[in-house]
Amino acid sequence: MLPKLVILDRDGVINYDSPDYIKSPEEWIPIESSLQAIRLLNEHGILVGVASNQRGVGRGLYDEATLALITEKMYQACADVGAHIDAWRYCPALERTHPDHKPNPGMLLSIMDEFNISPQDDSVYFVGDKLSDVEAAINAQCLPIMVETGYGKESSAEAIAQYLDLPIYTNLLAFVEALLKDD
Repeated sequence: MLPKLVILDRDGVINYDSPDYIKSPEEWIPIESSLQAIRLLNEHGILVGVASNQRGVGRGLYDEATLALITEKMYQACADVGAHIDAWRYCPALERTHPDHKPNPGMLLSIMDEFNISPQDDSVYFVGDKLSDVEAAINAQCLPIMVETGYGKESSAEAIAQYLDLPIYTNLLAFVEALLKDD
């Protein structure tokens, strides 16, 4: 049975990441196969949420108005391929103790709450490229998925060492195709 909701990290999953942060719409470059993956999820009636730490805002590297422009570019890139994102959450906090800062589950729980979805009743996946994404999924009782785009290749060895049965895919599209094939 297909899940009702798949939540995605943004940087490194939907778009190419940068160690210097994505600070402007010009720096936000989509991973084309990820946009196709989002479209496939939409076509199968699966809600798509995005949960992203945005520490660059907290560090003063860019402001919330710029983040809104970057987000609008993400929405438009999705629309250009016939896809859409149903929910967007971000956390600008620098403190790892903030309830929304991944690996804490706040953003994921907020998205599930918006759609009245409980991970106890429904399968909810969280797809990320960092160990903190895997931990956020576990903390929110979601099924963690790691992709090798972004920091995934570097993070996967550490994640596998801690979570032996962690599913790892080359990219978001590979995960979505496997998910839909199993239905």
